[in-house]
Amino acid sequence: MDAQPSGAGSSKKSTVYVAGLAPEVNEQQLLEAFVTFGDILEISLPHEANEPNKHRGFAFLTFSNPADAQEAIDNFDLNELPGYQGRGRFLKCSLAQPDRFQKAGGEGGAGKGYDRAVWESEEWLQKNAKPAEGQAAAGADGDGEEAA
Repeated sequence: MDAQPSGAGSSKKSTVYVAGLAPEVNEQQLLEAFVTFGDILEISLPHEANEPNKHRGFAFLTFSNPADAQEAIDNFDLNELPGYQGRGRFLKCSLAQPDRFQKAGGEGGAGKGYDRAVWESEEWLQKNAKPAEGQAAAGADGDGEEAA
């Protein structure tokens, strides 16, 4: 009935980032290779925006258990994907960092800024932005700096 608060913390550590994928690798091949370590809830294989049939060379695999995710990392990091041995394409596997991919304004995201460019943060803008022409005095906020 109630949502388990501990589940939110553990789910952040159950998604594996896999980089170094050959262009012809697909979700089914990833599933077959990684399912041996545990139940996989989701596979995300991001595609190029301008070429929807071409993936970007990395994937995210979400396991139902964080221990399974860690076991997959331990076994596949710096190894080759089955079926692609001898091609010199070694996988780089690590725990994904979900904070970098969450929408702006999400809970707990204040101050991290991983989900947007540095110049979109208010702090950076206050320190580095130059007023637009004709608005030098209009943007003054009383921070002790005077317009020249």
